[in-house]
Amino acid sequence: MSLSTVSASPSLAQAFAAAAEVVGRVLDGESLNTGLGDLKYRASSQALAAAGQDLCYNALRGYGLVDVALGRLLERPLADSVLRGLLLAAFAELAARPQAAHAVVHQAVEAAVLLGHSRAKGLVNAVLRNFQRRMHQLLPEIEATEVGRYRHPQWWIDALRAAYPREWEAALLESNRHPPMVLRVNRRRLPASAYLEKLERTGIPARALGQEAVLLERPCRVERLPGFAAGEVSVQDAGAQRAAPLLDVRDGMRVLDACAAPGGKTGHLLELARCELLAVDSDGVRAQRIGENLSRLGLAAKIVVGDCSEPESFSAGRTFDRILLDAPCSASGVVRRHPDIRWLRRRADTAEFARAQAELLDALWPVLATDGKLLYATCSVFPEENGGQVRAFLTRHPEAELLPLPGLDGGQILPSAYSDGFFYALLTKGQPPR
Repeated sequence: MSLSTVSASPSLAQAFAAAAEVVGRVLDGESLNTGLGDLKYRASSQALAAAGQDLCYNALRGYGLVDVALGRLLERPLADSVLRGLLLAAFAELAARPQAAHAVVHQAVEAAVLLGHSRAKGLVNAVLRNFQRRMHQLLPEIEATEVGRYRHPQWWIDALRAAYPREWEAALLESNRHPPMVLRVNRRRLPASAYLEKLERTGIPARALGQEAVLLERPCRVERLPGFAAGEVSVQDAGAQRAAPLLDVRDGMRVLDACAAPGGKTGHLLELARCELLAVDSDGVRAQRIGENLSRLGLAAKIVVGDCSEPESFSAGRTFDRILLDAPCSASGVVRRHPDIRWLRRRADTAEFARAQAELLDALWPVLATDGKLLYATCSVFPEENGGQVRAFLTRHPEAELLPLPGLDGGQILPSAYSDGFFYALLTKGQPPR
């Protein structure tokens, strides 16, 4: 199907076809971000891209349910990833809107034609009709299993239950909900209270979450936000907004933002203090976004494309008063924004991330000044990447001290109605032992 030639007001069939291609690519191991980025580039209209994206999110959030249902209804496994993606998207839509079953089935069959699978029309129709008839029996049976109920792989469920005996279920359920849209008000331009008044005048309901964070009652396009283009506000999760204040940056300090792209925390640091900031990231394309975000905010930093495990290549022989290490991780705390992650990750991946995180911590520690502070941050909920990582680091570096974080018991934030999942640990460097 050519996404550039469909009508400006896409039909459900066109949206199904677009979603099928993206979900199919995820099933083949590609990230949802990559697939959606391609969809937005190729789609004839924002409406088609948005409709296709919604179907992708629904299918992948409900994957633990609809994939099992599909497996029970097929006589043999379906090898074609795009066709399987179409059925998964249609299953999720049928489960969410059973009253629209006739339209959903008809449009999914039409989508098969748009995708060049005319011979599969009968299969798509038969499987969807069968699911429509049996879903009131099938879905409760599948939801009786933990994978069906919580829409996560069993190893993931088991890991959270072991780590958080009281909170694991709430964390899993929150990870299946639509994420909140939270804004960060640029305190250099105006206080959060003044921006809330602007939102009220614009007819956008919102409320303060504390400091510069503002929660919108309903998500909206950034183009609708007053002052967004002028740099008065940024979109940033409330949990992510904890990083910059925790680092305790002050005017005149030399600051390193390691693994900085796309620059949300970079901008926040510069909003809080007039410091000499170096932002480093290994991905050249993503590093460009740091500059774009800072330009919109009217801020500036030195941006370097480099390897943070080799700080001598960009530190110029000097140390830093503050370092923010936003370490690469499993991203297990942000899966409601990236629902493909839970199905693409494997249990062994956390150990791989933990090794890379330890390497970065050990590499950056020498360029932190004595009495300086390093904030270790992840968007993970797995202890191996978080508290376990920090305990191992403290054993390797007796000159390091873990500082208390007010309001953050153990440094872990689990997904909630207001925040994604994050972990923070603030380390300070004392004199090396003699």
